Amino acid sequence: MWLIALWMSAAQAGELAGVTMPDQVSVGGTQLVLNGMGLREKYFIDVYVGGLYLPSKTTEASTAIEQDVAKRIIMHFVYSNVPADKMRDTFREGFSGVGATGLDDKIEQLNGWMTDLTSGDQVILDYVPGTGTTVTVKGQQKGTIAGADFMRALWGVYLGAKPPTNKLKAGLLSG
Repeated sequence: MWLIALWMSAAQAGELAGVTMPDQVSVGGTQLVLNGMGLREKYFIDVYVGGLYLPSKTTEASTAIEQDVAKRIIMHFVYSNVPADKMRDTFREGFSGVGATGLDDKIEQLNGWMTDLTSGDQVILDYVPGTGTTVTVKGQQKGTIAGADFMRALWGVYLGAKPPTNKLKAGLLSG
């Protein structure tokens, strides 16, 4: 029990698995707070630390997904080598899991921006209402994908019924 409390306090402080994230960020002129951090693991290997930023904290996935407000998901990679094709496959699988329809062009646009990632690299997904989801990979802004429909599907990949891992989702929604 003590270890769980220690882990939760570390996540609330913006630190997990050696990765520190700021308690607050600004996206599209809106101040956001760190809602939670979670660890993405695959086959017992730490892949990335995810962070979810929202205007106010929530533990409800539906609130985080559905609200048409500024928000951010950040993936800070801790694994030494994540090939671009693995990221693309993971996104395709994730969008399939949320039943995304009519978004194929937008999903392929996102996938086209993925590159090989190594420890320390970040992928940042910023949503601003009326503008869309801006994708930044390794510090380089790649572009913006319009539509709240795409944002809801993308946030559903991480927070919906079939997230990459339940542990990641729980951390992001620790509020």
